[in-house]
Amino acid sequence: MVSLIAGDLLRIRRVEEEVQSAAQSRLENIDRLVRAFVSQPVTPQATLDFENGLQDELREIGRLTVEIAYNSLEPNVDVIAPDSPEMPKQVEFDGQQYSRKNAKTNNRGGVGTLFGTIRLTRFSYEPLSEARDDGRTSFAPLELCLGIVEGNATPALAERVGREAAGRTQQEVLQLLQREHRVPWSTVVLRKVIAAVSQGMAAHLHEAQKQQLLDWLRTADGSKGRRKITLAVGRDGIMLPIRGEKTYKEGAVATLTLYDRRGRRLGTVYLGEMPEAYQTTLSAALTKLITEVLGEWSGPAPRLVYITDAGFHQTGYFEEVLTQMDDPHQAGRKLQWTRIVDFYHASEYLAKLAGVLFDDPRAGHAWQKRMRHWLKHEPNAVFRILHSAAKYRSERSLTPKQQEEYRQAYQYLLNYKPYMDYAFYRRMGLPIGSGVTEAACKTVFTQRFKQSGMTWAIEGGGMILTLRLATLSQVWEQVFRTYLANQPLPKVATKPTHSGINYAKAA
Repeated sequence: MVSLIAGDLLRIRRVEEEVQSAAQSRLENIDRLVRAFVSQPVTPQATLDFENGLQDELREIGRLTVEIAYNSLEPNVDVIAPDSPEMPKQVEFDGQQYSRKNAKTNNRGGVGTLFGTIRLTRFSYEPLSEARDDGRTSFAPLELCLGIVEGNATPALAERVGREAAGRTQQEVLQLLQREHRVPWSTVVLRKVIAAVSQGMAAHLHEAQKQQLLDWLRTADGSKGRRKITLAVGRDGIMLPIRGEKTYKEGAVATLTLYDRRGRRLGTVYLGEMPEAYQTTLSAALTKLITEVLGEWSGPAPRLVYITDAGFHQTGYFEEVLTQMDDPHQAGRKLQWTRIVDFYHASEYLAKLAGVLFDDPRAGHAWQKRMRHWLKHEPNAVFRILHSAAKYRSERSLTPKQQEEYRQAYQYLLNYKPYMDYAFYRRMGLPIGSGVTEAACKTVFTQRFKQSGMTWAIEGGGMILTLRLATLSQVWEQVFRTYLANQPLPKVATKPTHSGINYAKAA
């Protein structure tokens, strides 16, 4: 044990000396930059050049430090004997045995870091016969232990790439990498890193969103106010440009929003799915999240609200799924949902009625304004609105087209009358508009997916969508760290006696 500690101290001291030596020339450059700046007339251009030059030197110090530190983790020799005690001869990875090559090799193309591209020289392990039969290839344990993503990026740079890709175009991310990190990636490399980050995070997004909702429930439960805490669920669709399709296809979003006892919105979790027949994936994810959150919540039951327009998928989900959900805390009892048809969608049908009932636009606008006030503030408003509309309808003759418009608007209000008691909802402090979900369509999809000239493949769009959902749901940090913590690591198949990198021991 003493020799191990001594070996570690010796290695640390050697790394410190290498870092100091490498940084010395950059520090001398910094001294020259400072002397030049303070000895010349002060101008905006001189200030710009000074800060840019200083940033370049500091970045290079960081790059050299990272390169030296990472390359020090394995024995600092290019070739190692087969029976050397400094590196394990065999490691186990993913249930297969691998044997160390005797010579170190460079990571092809280098590894991108926050400070620039570094050279990483490491030992590789090749598969033994059984693993080769399974199509396994050589790998570098050091890269796995460092968390190098797709052989191209450190975890810190990969996280930056994922965050930026969630909100920027591919070309914008490439330009940012070159400008701020001096990392000149190709489109192919960028896409590989984005795909790896997205796929890794997708496996942990649901759990993080669930914990976020439970945290908000606890906050809501501790709030002061006279209202019940409220969990509001919404969903909506949005048309997206899909590559190879002649027409836009409907993607979908869903939201879960927590309101405290004062009716204040604490936060929203976002779900989304690229276009899919019947939106089955989104429905399954939404159902799972609702079920698990309510099942794990042990505090007072929140008021459950479902607020959407009256679209096909929205209505079907309420009738076929939500109304059939069992209460996880009372056997044999169904969960009680308050369905609310979005007030603003309902108001659009008032406008349609006014358009066919009045020739004078001013009279139509006045009637619509009065009906909208009734709808929002008066009890049993829909009945009174329909009665008024029928009265005006009886006094005029409509064209077939007007008659059909009248019928559709009248029938919509009649069919969804039970979900339009807005005066009651407002007294209860419930939201009457699906603005959160409407806004979700814009923030989840429109801002990133519907820029000029864009078309999307389902798979590629899904990768960006995962990154956006993690960001908007305020769970990025938790999801990314969980993704890193669950990366597979190699295990030592023979007990190492070196004091370098410590691989996990096989059980």
